[in-house]
Amino acid sequence: MKIELGLTSFGDNSDIYTEEGVIPKISAAERMRNIVEEIRLSDEVGLDVYGLGEHHRPDYAVSDPVTVLAAAAMQTERIRLSSAVTVLSSDDPVRVYQRFATLDALSGGRAEIMAGRGSFTESFPLFGYTLDDYDLLYQEKLDLLLQINQNEKVTWNGQTRTAIYDRGVYPRAVQDKLPIYLATGGSPESSVRAGHLGLPITYAIIGGNPGRFRYNVEVYKAAAREAGHDLSQLFIANHSWGYIADTDEQAFKEYYPSTEASHNVLAKERHWAPYNETAYISEIEHGSLYVGSPERVARKIISTVETLGLNRFMVHLPMGSMEHDKIMHAIKLYGEKVKPIVDDYFKDK
Repeated sequence: MKIELGLTSFGDNSDIYTEEGVIPKISAAERMRNIVEEIRLSDEVGLDVYGLGEHHRPDYAVSDPVTVLAAAAMQTERIRLSSAVTVLSSDDPVRVYQRFATLDALSGGRAEIMAGRGSFTESFPLFGYTLDDYDLLYQEKLDLLLQINQNEKVTWNGQTRTAIYDRGVYPRAVQDKLPIYLATGGSPESSVRAGHLGLPITYAIIGGNPGRFRYNVEVYKAAAREAGHDLSQLFIANHSWGYIADTDEQAFKEYYPSTEASHNVLAKERHWAPYNETAYISEIEHGSLYVGSPERVARKIISTVETLGLNRFMVHLPMGSMEHDKIMHAIKLYGEKVKPIVDDYFKDK
């Protein structure tokens, strides 16, 4: 059995918190160039996919993942290139398809879309949408994107966008159809939607025991079964925060400062409790932080894959801003040390 391993990133770009102190943030331009280097290394060490998130705020460098992924496409050969996620509700499905079809052409058929509603909402007022239409926007725009992916010419009518009558959408993707994953933070309704549509699904498991997502996976399969889809063709992925260093102690020490800083920014916005080392160690030992030596991280990935029946596991790296050389070393360990352990375990499954 082949388990795909990959990475996701949000292009975090704020002051860099380390065990030695704080390093001032780099420019967005430098962060984007670093991301291209990280994708190139991910390809070189044999990882299967790299997903890049979309944000519209000053602490993240990337608002248009496709442009950065296109730059990486010209420097890579095999790795699949995806958003993580495309905030479909505040975008135009025609342009989403065209951008990813262009990426597909440049990469020789390696583009994917993770389409989600987004846990950050800055894009809605920025592009003239209201959160009152949060669900309707996603439902209609996903429907239009799927129709465009299926058909060269499209006729579509809805409430949230001007109607389209027998219009072609170009260029077409190199692949027969672009892989479109429904990306979700875990709402059962999203699992039902993906199952009914027969779409692959990506879960963002960013806190608590990953085993709690077994319910979502069963809901997804039940919805697919009810809709008449072949369950053997379903595809289940997840991404969770993680970091790999040569030893457990080194990984725990290097990853904590950025994790604490990033969590506490969101804690103020979302009224969470402040982060501390007790919560950090608990998440590493019992939750959804995949932090440690290659052996430790590999064992935890294997456990999660088996628990949830995953086809793909992605480590989200970094959380907050970290030094580029540490990210690169973690990627190298992931591809050269973690991946062989996982591949060997599942080769006869």
